[in-house]
Amino acid sequence: MLDRKFIVDNVELVKQNCKNRNAPADVDRFVALEEQRRTLQSQLDEANRKANETARSIGKAPPENREVLKEEGRRIRDEAAQIQQKLDQITSESDTIVRTIPNLSHAAAPVGVDDKANLELFRGKTPIPQFDFKPLDHVELAEKLDLIDFEGGARVAGHGFYFLKNDVVLLDLALQRYVLNVLLKEGFTPMTTPDLARNDVLQGIGFIPRGPETQIYSIEGSDLSLVATAEITLGGLFSGQTVDAEDLPLKLCGISHCFRTEAGAAGRASRGLYRVHQFTKIEMFAYTLPSESDNMLEYLRDMECRIFDGLGVPYRVVDTATGDLGGPAYRKFDLEAWMPGRGDFGEVTSTSNCTDYQSRRLNIRYRVKGEKGTRLVHTLNGTAIALSRGLIAVMENYQQADGSIVVPEVLRAWMGKDRIEGKK
Repeated sequence: MLDRKFIVDNVELVKQNCKNRNAPADVDRFVALEEQRRTLQSQLDEANRKANETARSIGKAPPENREVLKEEGRRIRDEAAQIQQKLDQITSESDTIVRTIPNLSHAAAPVGVDDKANLELFRGKTPIPQFDFKPLDHVELAEKLDLIDFEGGARVAGHGFYFLKNDVVLLDLALQRYVLNVLLKEGFTPMTTPDLARNDVLQGIGFIPRGPETQIYSIEGSDLSLVATAEITLGGLFSGQTVDAEDLPLKLCGISHCFRTEAGAAGRASRGLYRVHQFTKIEMFAYTLPSESDNMLEYLRDMECRIFDGLGVPYRVVDTATGDLGGPAYRKFDLEAWMPGRGDFGEVTSTSNCTDYQSRRLNIRYRVKGEKGTRLVHTLNGTAIALSRGLIAVMENYQQADGSIVVPEVLRAWMGKDRIEGKK
């Protein structure tokens, strides 16, 4: 979240940013509450000072005056309790509003209410394939080659779940191993993360564990939810911690299952594996000094490009519009792979600089040796690969006229074959 004082001191800037990001936060109400909160806090501090002063004077006073002083002390404490009650109510309302105020936006981010305003920056090294046959989408390919059982998944867990089968299981694992290999060479620390996280961690990262707009599966009767991304667990890893500046940046890559309700998602573009309730993802996460976060964002974006260039999958990179950034992101780049089955690009990765928006909520700080005090780190995240969409991109771009799928060269060592074919 943004610093409270910054909001009060920059009301018009914050209000315009909320408008640009299509975030209906009541900034004026927050400012009014902050003024009340500061006044009440001053009154409470003064009441507590008087109460302490009265308590100290009782022992020094003549016996005949002590009862009067005790009564005065009780009156002051009652007054302080009433002020505290009002302060708690105002602080609660203020906290609710400040959590709805999004991060500031980078000056270069395109201004627009949704992804239609996203700006294409460049395309990858691999050109869009020109087929001499009508390409199939991954659902049709999977049916012909017996690779994915959507009906079985629906019987077991409902629509949006699935079984991977036969060679696509090997392809899934090969993609994971390939991506890990790229990241390990870059010094990322590999981690497998919990599939659950406490709700205060989700809130700190910027997800809403419960409510009508949530994409999160909550665990009834507990303060836990299933994670939608390892960004949640990797971001919560250092919650309440202080790290040494000399240890930054910290580069982590987390393998996790991801669970999303995907409420309202429908249509041909969302069919099959594109929008599902469970998938595996490898997530990059970085903690940096504030002065280094802009460069780290470029680095994470370049890592995503390197991964998909290595796979030989066509893609474009877009600068995400303000209305499509989400609350925590200061700037975000999406990588959209070409998907022949739909004849269009589809998002496969995104990378965001969240500056100190998440670290302020989670109280993650750094210290500089020889200096007093601590400061908030900057946090960044980037999808190395979401396996469900990675499978779509590979299957559809590498399909052949005979219905088989050629395995990208970088995956063959882990696949143990160079082609996926139907059963003979």
